[in-house]
Amino acid sequence: MIFWLIALILMVAVAWFVLRPLLRVRNPATFAQPSPDLQVYRDQLIEVESDLAKGVLSNDEAERTRLEVSRRLLEADKVHSSATVRQQANRQTNLLAAVAAGVVLLVGTGLTYRMIGANGAPDLPLVKRNAQMVEQQANRPAQSVAEASVGDITELGDQAEEGYKALVAQLRETAAARPNDPRGQELLAEHEARLGNFAAARIAKGRMIELMGDDAGAQDFTDLAELMIIAAGGYVSPEAERALSNAISLAPRDQRTRYYSGLDLAQNGRPDLAYRLWTELLEEGPPNAPWIGPIQQQIGDVARMAGLPAPQLPGPSSQQVEDAGDMTAEERQQMIEGMVAQLSARLANDGGTADEWARLISAYGVLGDTKRAADVWGEAQQEFADDAAAMTTLRAAAKAVGITE
Repeated sequence: MIFWLIALILMVAVAWFVLRPLLRVRNPATFAQPSPDLQVYRDQLIEVESDLAKGVLSNDEAERTRLEVSRRLLEADKVHSSATVRQQANRQTNLLAAVAAGVVLLVGTGLTYRMIGANGAPDLPLVKRNAQMVEQQANRPAQSVAEASVGDITELGDQAEEGYKALVAQLRETAAARPNDPRGQELLAEHEARLGNFAAARIAKGRMIELMGDDAGAQDFTDLAELMIIAAGGYVSPEAERALSNAISLAPRDQRTRYYSGLDLAQNGRPDLAYRLWTELLEEGPPNAPWIGPIQQQIGDVARMAGLPAPQLPGPSSQQVEDAGDMTAEERQQMIEGMVAQLSARLANDGGTADEWARLISAYGVLGDTKRAADVWGEAQQEFADDAAAMTTLRAAAKAVGITE
C-alpha cells in the first residue's frame, strides 16, 4: 500500500509539471479591463466637445468628427468583446484538455506498470547482480557433463564406409600405443570428428595441444574450442571458454575465434559485447564465410537480449567489389550466393521493406533459382497483402523474373 501511495504522489507531481503549460492563461479579472483603444476614442469625443465650445470647430465639423470617432469606438468595443469571449472559451478548453490528459497519463502509467512492473521485487544493486553472475558462472555444467547429455552424432558414423571406419579403428590403436606423438593425436582428432565422435575428437585435440606446449597456436586452441562446443550441442563450457581465451590472446583478430567468443558472451550474460563482435564480423565478411550464416540466424535474438536494434546487413564494401574483379566466375558466383543468403536470412528473421523483398526476388531470378524466387514472392504477398504500393513493387519484380503474369 505504501508503494502505491508513493507511486501515486509521484505520478501526480509528474502530471502537474507536464500539464502546467495548458493551465497558463490570463487571470479572468483581466478580461474586464477596458481596451486602451476605447479610452483613446472616448478622450477624442471629449476633445471634440471642448473644441466646439472654444469655437475651433464648426457645428458641421464637430458632428462629422463625432460620428467617425463613435464608429471607431463601436468597432473597437466589438473587437474587445470578441477577444474576451474567446479567451474565456480557450481557458475552459485548456482546463478540459488538462483534466483529460491527466486522467490518461495517470491511468495509463498505472496500467503499464501493472503489465510490466514488478511490485514488491527487492532491489538488485550492481554488487549483488555481479555476485549472482559469478554464482551462475560457478554453476555452469562442465564439458563432460554437457557431452553426456548430448552424445555423439551417430549419423556421421553410420554414413561412413566400413573400410574408413576400420582405418580409424587402427588409428585409435596406434594413437593409444604412441600417446606422446602430437601428430598422431591430431590425426585422431580429425578422423574422430568426421565420424561424429566429437567428444573423443576434443580429447585427442586437447592431448595434442598439451604435447605441443608453447608451440600450440591460436588455430589449435580455436579448433579445440570448436570441437568442445559441437560436442556439447552448441553450449560453451568453461573449458571451451578457456580455450577461446588462449586463442584470443594469440590472435585477437581471428574471425572464427571471435565468432565463438561472441557465442560465449551471448550465453553468459553479455549479449551487448556479443552483438558488437558479431556486427563487426558481418561488416568484415566475406559473405560466404562459414560463420556468417550462424550469425545471421542468431544476432536478432542477441540484439533483443541486449536491448539493441537488429543490424542492417551491410552491402559489399569497395574492397570487396574490387576483389570481385579478380575472382573466377565460380568464386564470383559463390560471393553473390553468400550475399543473397545474407539478405534472405535477415528478411526471414527481422523482416524488411518491400524494396528489399523485391530485390531478393530479383536476385534469385538472376541466379536462375525460380523456385526460391516463387517462394519469396509467396511470403512477400502475405507480408504486404494490405499495402497496395508495396504489392505493385513486388509484382513488378516477380513479373520480371517470370513467376507471375
